[in-house]
Amino acid sequence: MREFRKSDKLADVCYDIRGPVLDKARQMEEDGQRIIKLNIGNLAPFGFEPPDEIVQDMIHNLPGAAGYTDSKGLFAPRKAIVHYTQEKGIAGVGIDDVFIGNGASELINMAMNALLNNGDEVLIPAPDYPLYTASVALSGGTPVHYICDESSDWYPDIADIRRKITPNTRGIVVINPNNPTGALYPRELLEDIVQVAREHELIVFADEIYDKMLYDGNTHTSIASLADDVLFITFNGLSKNYRSCGYRSGWMVVSGNKRQARDYIEGLTMLASMRLCANTPGQLAIQTALGGYQSIKDLVAPHGRLTRQRDLAYELLMQIPGVSVVKPKAALYMFPRLDPKMYPISDDQQFAYDLLAQEKVLIVQGTGFNWPHPDHFRLVFLPNADDLTEAIGRIARFLDRMRKQSRAAA
Repeated sequence: MREFRKSDKLADVCYDIRGPVLDKARQMEEDGQRIIKLNIGNLAPFGFEPPDEIVQDMIHNLPGAAGYTDSKGLFAPRKAIVHYTQEKGIAGVGIDDVFIGNGASELINMAMNALLNNGDEVLIPAPDYPLYTASVALSGGTPVHYICDESSDWYPDIADIRRKITPNTRGIVVINPNNPTGALYPRELLEDIVQVAREHELIVFADEIYDKMLYDGNTHTSIASLADDVLFITFNGLSKNYRSCGYRSGWMVVSGNKRQARDYIEGLTMLASMRLCANTPGQLAIQTALGGYQSIKDLVAPHGRLTRQRDLAYELLMQIPGVSVVKPKAALYMFPRLDPKMYPISDDQQFAYDLLAQEKVLIVQGTGFNWPHPDHFRLVFLPNADDLTEAIGRIARFLDRMRKQSRAAA
């Protein structure tokens, strides 16, 4: 009989955050086992609730939310996003430059689909948020990974970026604050990236979904605020700053040198129209969120819950022999390194699988973020202090067994 197979376009598409290790975790849960999940930045299951005023406004407006909206989104939330770009110092943004989507993820796919032809290249950080690599590949493009330097607080290596530019390079992705490392880029580094984009006429795709999750008094600079002669596509949304992952409410802002991008913007508009519109209830949360009390500041304050859990996770990980980690300045994640001499791992997906099977802790292996070596993993520090302590204690116990086995084998 005829076999129906997936498209060849999916051959180079990978999203291990929700991959085979997670499938194993689901099976274990179905068997009644309790898993401590450190694998995904989904805030609600850990007790991080959206601001009540957002919920109440959505409930109030829901009876009138059954119809389609403009393909780019409702006027009021788009106007609120324009005001937000002004607060961030991004010049020249009007209503028509704002696209609302079903989360930033939909818009990332849209931005790549509207731009790329077969063989076009996009520079993407390594480690990355793997949606970018997958989206570029699915759009017919070629993802090219530039290295972020762990010894320099995970900042992008500008020299490596320059080495990897070819005549086929169309754009560069900048994830700041960064997932999976928790890095926050200084203005000077962002200016260097803008200069590279200027010299080579590249589009800058700026992911700023964590721009309010900042620790230790740090501030965030929007890269699109640094120039008006480069084209910027900036992504943001409610998922993280406003703990509203399931509302699927994100936006994309086109700014900078729009004159040379009229055809591309027409393509973005066409794709926005094809999916009709973003979900209306999610749109109705945006204006209230951006204009209301910014409760995220309480969570990242010196004694806020996220800060306390970041500090706890960092201290516990740094106590494990052979484990090092750059302390995050932003976001929800850590990207610890395992000393290859102590932990000679050749397959880090198997490492994550074994950790899950033996200790019931779910993490994501580093190669799932297109890191080239099997010596890192990502964890989120969202669980409460007791669960976080228990989870990292289990990781420490698992790694202790690995060290003993490695010494015995030697």
